[in-house]
Amino acid sequence: MITRRFCLKTVGLVLGMASFASLARAGDWPQILGPHRNGHAENETLLKQWPPRGPEEVWKKDLGSGYAGPAVADGVVYLFHREGSSELLEAVELKTGKKIWSRDMRASYRPSVNPDDGPRCVPVVTKDSVIVYGAAGILRSVDRQTGKLRWEVDLAGNFGAPDGYFGAGSTPIVYEKSVLVNVGGRNGAGIVAVNLKDGQFQWKSVDDAASYSSPVMATIADRPYAVFVTRMQTVVIDPFTGNVLYGFPFGARGPTVNAATPIVSENKLFVTASYGVGAKLVELDKTQIKPIWENDDTLSSQYNTPVLVGDYLYGIHGREDLGSPELRCVEFATGRLMWSELLPGTAHLIYADKKLIAVTNEGTGILFLPNEKKFAEVSRFRASNDIVRALPALSEGYLLVRETGTGGGPVRCFQIGKSP
Repeated sequence: MITRRFCLKTVGLVLGMASFASLARAGDWPQILGPHRNGHAENETLLKQWPPRGPEEVWKKDLGSGYAGPAVADGVVYLFHREGSSELLEAVELKTGKKIWSRDMRASYRPSVNPDDGPRCVPVVTKDSVIVYGAAGILRSVDRQTGKLRWEVDLAGNFGAPDGYFGAGSTPIVYEKSVLVNVGGRNGAGIVAVNLKDGQFQWKSVDDAASYSSPVMATIADRPYAVFVTRMQTVVIDPFTGNVLYGFPFGARGPTVNAATPIVSENKLFVTASYGVGAKLVELDKTQIKPIWENDDTLSSQYNTPVLVGDYLYGIHGREDLGSPELRCVEFATGRLMWSELLPGTAHLIYADKKLIAVTNEGTGILFLPNEKKFAEVSRFRASNDIVRALPALSEGYLLVRETGTGGGPVRCFQIGKSP
């Protein structure tokens, strides 16, 4: 076992890519929410509508516990789950589900609020490694070709981070030579960076607990920055030093979570949460944040990240554990509600080939068109007979849906588009 322990001009803002994203093939889904962490799939040609009985199920594979969604790169699916006392990272062929390799790693997380004891974070695929962050707060790098463990660092242990409600659940982001993680550690270690190559400590920043939201990269005044939503705030930081450019309060005390990933578009930043926190759109420039709109009435999402298509957001308003969550369309610039549709549960969304795909947490797959005037459903089918909390993935015409019932469930692969 390998363990590392620390001794220790015009302002423009656009969605940035982690360093590996530029190396990904068209059609890859190499990290949470796709190549750009915004729910958009690239170079997909989807069926215009699904067959009456639903798309073909090409293969399925049983998995253990956990809520980690799949990642896909170069025709290989990376699956992260837990069986017994081990967290497993498995590589399988996208088109067949055939096993390529499997890496067994010790698991130590003990759940409290939720009985599921598996990992929550989607694997992050880089040029030659796969980064995984387990529920106990252990960060690992695994060789992409062989499955060999390269290094591991107990971030939660080293920095005194508590488990939170559901264990560690903020998917790290890779930028250049660094892995940036919302650890939630003590003494200014809310966010920690380690070296991608060997796991060595680089810097720490921010006094705040961890969230279940995953960071994104952005560019401000021609400089890269990382945007994190932590337990109680949103911060914009320098990925090379950890220095905070600026931030604002965002979150609520008590039994609450921040879980939706922030959305960056041009010089705008959108964040959302439930529990009375609400949604907020701000304008970012070189020195300050300017509020645009804020409310708790139109798109307050508990766990699901909305998708921005053109001038409109499509996403879930409400909580899966309280009331009736709705799929909504909201004007990005103003927060104006365009329409609302009651779904069978909450849903994760993917945008591809000028279409939207929703996978609800009770297992329904829905194909609909972006339309600010009405909910324009095309098709729906039963994608799962159990709970689906893991984020889906779309790559090369294949939709991957992981069941996450008590103790685990299969990942299913459906063909919903053309495969190269």
